[in-house]
Amino acid sequence: MPVSDDEARIYLDASLHPHRSLSPKGFALVMAAVALCGSAVGISFFLAGAWPVAGFAGLEILLLYFAFKMNFRDARRMEHIRLTNEGLEITRVKPNGKSSRVLLEPTWLQVLMDDPPEHHSQLVIASRGKGLVLGSFLTPGERLEVAKALQDALDRYRAPEHLKV
Repeated sequence: MPVSDDEARIYLDASLHPHRSLSPKGFALVMAAVALCGSAVGISFFLAGAWPVAGFAGLEILLLYFAFKMNFRDARRMEHIRLTNEGLEITRVKPNGKSSRVLLEPTWLQVLMDDPPEHHSQLVIASRGKGLVLGSFLTPGERLEVAKALQDALDRYRAPEHLKV
């Protein structure tokens, strides 16, 4: 019989999000500054008789805008990790909003991560010869922090019942 959420013991409940340092207000300010400078360059070249440069200046502004928008869209990615006495549940949300869910038996899971982490180090949870990469959008230090928290939660999960507080 499944345990209700009220009765389920939670060992880890974490949401991983990509870091973005530019706020929407900052984005508006950057785009206003770029548009102002690009327009000044374009108008000055247009007045000097080199009218095609004005079009390319506008195209640069437009391309920068779309690059930022793609970056903001990618920031909607998310991974939610929840370890309870029922198992390890990993929910991934893609930038387009579609989500997928994986439920794993945590008893034999291994947390694999280089310590100290390298730039290319991955956080992998492995079981039965298969692995799942977590937090690929995090910095190596953040991945190591998540790996240690997940390993600590798995250790508490595996502890004998009389040792659990």
